[in-house]
Amino acid sequence: MAAVLERSLVEICGFGREAERRFREVTVSPGVNAPTGGIKFPDSAGAFHYGESGKLLSVTSDRFIHWCTSGDTVQLVEESLDTNLLNNAIRLKFSSCSVLPGGVTIQETLNNIIILICTNQSVHRLVLPHPARMYRSELVTERHMQSIFTDVMKLDLQDSAHCALIPGLAGHTAVPGAVVAWLNFHGEAHFALASPAGGITVVTLPPLDTQGSVSVVELKRSSMMRRISGWMPTAIRGDQSPPDLVLSLAVREEEEDSLIFALCQDHRLRMWSLTDQTCLLEADMLEYMPACKGVRRLSGQGHRLRVAFSSRTGLCLCVYLGVPQRGQFIVLQLVGTDNNCYSLEHISSLFSTQESLVDFTLTPTEVWALWLDESNSAVVKYINFEHNTAGQWNQVFVQPPPEEEVPVGVDLDPRETYLELLFSPLRFTASAIVRALQIFRRGSERVLDLSWENLKKEVTQAVESELQSSVTEFEFSQEEYRQLQVEFWSRFYSCCLQYQEVESTPLGLTVSQNTGMACLLRKGFVSFLLPCFAVDHLYLSYDQYLLSEEDTPISDDPDVARDILQLVRTLRLVSDAVSAEMAYEMEKALEYLQTPERAAELVLENMVCSDNDGVIEDIQNKLQDIRNPITAMMALLRELDLETESEIGGNGPVAPGLSVRMSLSQLYGSSCAVSVVCQAVCHMAMTRAQFCRDMLILQKLYLHFGDNVFLGGGGQLLQLQQDLIPRTSHLLSSYHLLKNISQSLASPVPMDTIDVNLQHLTALELSDTPTMSTGRSVLNPQTVLELFYQTAARRIIISHIFSQQHTDSLLVWNHMISHVVQLLAQLLWPSNPGFQFPECLMASCQFTQLQDYVRLIGPWCQVNIGSCRFVLAQCYLANGEGHKALRCFQEAATEVEKEDFLMKLTGSEDDEAAASPRLQYYNKVLRLLEDVGLPELIIQFASLAIAEAEDDVHCQAALWTRIFKHHLDLGHNSEAYEALTQNPDSSMQLDCLRQLVVVLCERSQLEDLVQFPYMNLHDEVVGIIESRARGLDLLTHNYYELLYAFHINRHNYRKAGTVMFEFGMRLGREVRTRLGLQKQVNCYLAALNCLRLIRPEYAWIVQPVSGSTYGRPGASPKRNSDGDFPAEPAAGRRQVDILELQDLEKEYFLSRARLTLAQHHPPSAAIAGSASAQELVLLLVQAGLFDSALSLSRIFKLDLSPIFDTLTFKCIQLQSGGEEPQSEAWSWLAANQLSVVNTKESSATDEAWRLLSSYLDRYPSTNGQHHRHVIHKLLSHGVPLPDWLLQSYKCMDAPSLLRLLLNFDLLEMAAELVLEYVDAVLGRGHQYFGIERPLSATSPPAWLPYTAIDQLLHALSETQTHISLLKKVRDKLDEYHRVVQQTTERRLAAQRRVAA
Repeated sequence: MAAVLERSLVEICGFGREAERRFREVTVSPGVNAPTGGIKFPDSAGAFHYGESGKLLSVTSDRFIHWCTSGDTVQLVEESLDTNLLNNAIRLKFSSCSVLPGGVTIQETLNNIIILICTNQSVHRLVLPHPARMYRSELVTERHMQSIFTDVMKLDLQDSAHCALIPGLAGHTAVPGAVVAWLNFHGEAHFALASPAGGITVVTLPPLDTQGSVSVVELKRSSMMRRISGWMPTAIRGDQSPPDLVLSLAVREEEEDSLIFALCQDHRLRMWSLTDQTCLLEADMLEYMPACKGVRRLSGQGHRLRVAFSSRTGLCLCVYLGVPQRGQFIVLQLVGTDNNCYSLEHISSLFSTQESLVDFTLTPTEVWALWLDESNSAVVKYINFEHNTAGQWNQVFVQPPPEEEVPVGVDLDPRETYLELLFSPLRFTASAIVRALQIFRRGSERVLDLSWENLKKEVTQAVESELQSSVTEFEFSQEEYRQLQVEFWSRFYSCCLQYQEVESTPLGLTVSQNTGMACLLRKGFVSFLLPCFAVDHLYLSYDQYLLSEEDTPISDDPDVARDILQLVRTLRLVSDAVSAEMAYEMEKALEYLQTPERAAELVLENMVCSDNDGVIEDIQNKLQDIRNPITAMMALLRELDLETESEIGGNGPVAPGLSVRMSLSQLYGSSCAVSVVCQAVCHMAMTRAQFCRDMLILQKLYLHFGDNVFLGGGGQLLQLQQDLIPRTSHLLSSYHLLKNISQSLASPVPMDTIDVNLQHLTALELSDTPTMSTGRSVLNPQTVLELFYQTAARRIIISHIFSQQHTDSLLVWNHMISHVVQLLAQLLWPSNPGFQFPECLMASCQFTQLQDYVRLIGPWCQVNIGSCRFVLAQCYLANGEGHKALRCFQEAATEVEKEDFLMKLTGSEDDEAAASPRLQYYNKVLRLLEDVGLPELIIQFASLAIAEAEDDVHCQAALWTRIFKHHLDLGHNSEAYEALTQNPDSSMQLDCLRQLVVVLCERSQLEDLVQFPYMNLHDEVVGIIESRARGLDLLTHNYYELLYAFHINRHNYRKAGTVMFEFGMRLGREVRTRLGLQKQVNCYLAALNCLRLIRPEYAWIVQPVSGSTYGRPGASPKRNSDGDFPAEPAAGRRQVDILELQDLEKEYFLSRARLTLAQHHPPSAAIAGSASAQELVLLLVQAGLFDSALSLSRIFKLDLSPIFDTLTFKCIQLQSGGEEPQSEAWSWLAANQLSVVNTKESSATDEAWRLLSSYLDRYPSTNGQHHRHVIHKLLSHGVPLPDWLLQSYKCMDAPSLLRLLLNFDLLEMAAELVLEYVDAVLGRGHQYFGIERPLSATSPPAWLPYTAIDQLLHALSETQTHISLLKKVRDKLDEYHRVVQQTTERRLAAQRRVAA
């Protein structure tokens, strides 16, 4: 680490970036009137530091209160460097009063913070809770804490116990700073003020919670005179301006007394005892001033007094004698004796040539002073009065005001140039910009509390509107418009400069005696004084501070130190010789990645060409005085180089307690601390970048002079050219990078972008990387450096610091802040192995800034090359430039085993431990690309990774699987199939094959699926499709049809037929709907077609025998009654059925009949699916589908009688029914094919009878069985027999008809039938009875149904009504018998003749 000097400090502005600090206003009315002709008191400021502000575990660690007084107002702000305080700013306004400069004092007790305020007419006491009593737990974990001012609005500030009026005219003192307030050990509040008539007025408020009244004590000259024997020279008497008029007051509280120190107009210091009201000590300060002649006559209005106490030095006093051109600080020590006698011991006299002292403060070892120079700029110096025998003050490099003139390059836009200056983090407070904006708008509207981006928009709009309103011409050239832009933007910039100057007015100094933290109190903000590093101190110091080699801490060698001093002086000459234009060109060259050496050469050429003042000659003369420039340069470059050998981090023991760890987690974590630390790094980077620029120009100048200035000859020139110039160029580029980082603003990120980025980090297993905090104020234009410090760097830095020191050690400001700044700069240093900063930008979605970072370090930084390519790839991914990202990922792969970040990226998975780091890297990137959703890039990157996995079969299989998956997702079916075939792992190959089948089926890309060759995978494909077909719903997936097409494509018709038959069977069992039946018919038809394409002897298929599970209607085909999958039958015992073509045809016709039934009567679909052929016939005839029923019965050789019975019954119903049955009958009649088309109108009854007649004719039966069933049905329902039916049955089986008639007691019809039948036998109408040859001697024998005729005769004889009919029958039988006898005799005669 570069050495830190105690001899110089640098001011770092810690002003807030809010548009306007939110002060809560409280008005106090003491009840007085404003005095006429009152004095206008100057503004003042001060600060209070808590007693335990240097303790890490204290709630008041790094916490302080600062205030500013102006007129009747006091503004108090509580700040913390560790946590953000809420409600931490209040503004107290005292009506009709003016707050006295120095009239605010803050003291702490065990339970309270007491604020004492003194105005010109009143005194006030505010009692607030101590921070240690505000929180219930000692462990404070919140990022935000409540300030002690949170409940100030609840206080009664007009309470008489806490305020009092100053009696008389004491408050009208003409000495503004002559006031002091304090709290004694008993809790009483004392206010000491200078009296206009000389002496001191002390107003005392009683202790808290005690009854008492306000007391007033006058410390006058009379009491003093008694102590000095009553002698008082008349020469010092005066009515208007008494000699003992107090100019400055200070107090020291002892255990039982208060010692009040008063520096008076007569240059004397007097010490009063408040208890005794006597003057204990008087000393003439002019005794310590050399050559004080003439000074005694001066009034001494500029005299100041401060006291400081420590256990080591006791009570010290510092008196400033404000003598024109001879200002002097006198440091004295108070020495007391046992008999209450005191004396002053002179310690040191410090002289200063500065005139306008604003404020000074005293510590036990140092004097700090603040002046204003001729240009009203702050001058701050400090000196150690104990050890500084030379009397040389140490410098404080205050921040210069912003540039008054803004150079606008011809290639730059004026608006962008001015906006960049106005809103950069180091130049203007937001309140200054807001006030300038209000003035620029002429106060037309109030600027509300805007965000930083909105404020920038408001400024742009205001300036542009003003410009537009001033334009009177409609047309002007581009150059004229540019000039107008410059004019109006410069006007606004001037307004901002004026308000920034007001904001920057210095009012006071404060130094914490606990931590040593020094702050400069300005009107609008507080700035912190940080230790200046060695190189920065040398470069920034004036020549009078670099007089000898002892002022150079970089080297202990006096000769080297002397050369370094001379070299630094020369560098300052070079810096002065570089014009603003050339500095801008150098800056632009670095920004545009041009070679720094070449840019330095151009600057040098310009310097040589424009050297009219002999600067080059002066530089040459100084260079000749440097004996060994190479050694001096190397020493300076070593100090500038922040490179470390190892990565920064806390490697020591972990803090033991939770409270310690929580305190460390908050240390220097507030917004104020973040701003200070990061601005300190920015200041360092800017200073050192300029240092390196001047060093590089000087080195080029050495080459230009050659041997004229080099005493060592050509060897040193060669070393300069080959070693030092490249090193300086590298350092210049590095510090330019740090400057860019510290000034580049972070971009606001939407929450959805943060969520997506977190998903990407999770895919990379980098989710533990600190990400962007969403709790920061939107009004705060956070730089990327502040973002990095908050999210990652602070934790690393604090861990590193406290791994090397104890947590109970005091938080010394100079030591701690310099460590933090140095370590933060080292974390940012591009040549160090750590990669935390780019990683933080990546995690915080700052992709634009990250791209710029990688761009800037690309040409010259050789560290973390692969890591930079990786994060650049992340940027490209976020911007949608996937192909660029892929190229960067590929480039980063070569550095995986060399860089820590990439090793961390690849070393977190247990299951990938066996794989090489590069393969693990490929897997992580592939996972990221999958998370982003870039399948084409995944395929390309995985193809690259396969070449790395030549010897790792497992990795190859995983990569081929990835390639397959994303080809398939993209619809590259052929490429997916090729990737599948390349997979060396059979199980993964099978998984891919299964996925290919499923996905192509879901996409209906069945042609591709069927036509792939599937070399050596044919059985696996079939098994997968069969498994899917049997395991999924039949109607939503078409795997059976796919398998059918698969087999057809390969001309395996038997397999195809088997598949479709199985499909049909499952449809019949599982999908008992009309659609299922339709599919079943098609399946069976397809199966039939397949088998018909095969030679007859091979036209069969194998069907497993259906078990009980399949036999139960409605049962699951895959599970048993317990819901479990049934066990497979033992090998060799599986029963099968052989189905031939005829069996398939029967199944086809059965399914077609079911479909017909479902189409005609949909509710029957569920029943028909499981119905057998016989059951289905009954269902068909019930639905009136007689054609289908008859066809099915004939195919399955079933009895047709039930069909005729049902049809006959329907005819009976129609014949006896009304109109409604008639209309219903037409529906089922239409489903049957009528044999005769009748042109005339006919009823449904006629059509039904005609259908019955056609069926009887079309389907004849043995012995007229069908007719007999029909007639029996008709007769059983008492329906007359139609003539056509009688005629048909007569011809078919008249005896059976006779028996039917007798069975139903139709005697008359039976008798008529017998008469006709006998006539037919005898030859009269024999053709109507189906008798081919009637009775004759040559015809075959004829017969009559005598049994039935006998039954008829018997029935007729039993009734009297059928006597005539009985006689006719008997007569007809007698006639028949005669004919039979005659015929018999003729035949016998003929036989005898033949025999003879």
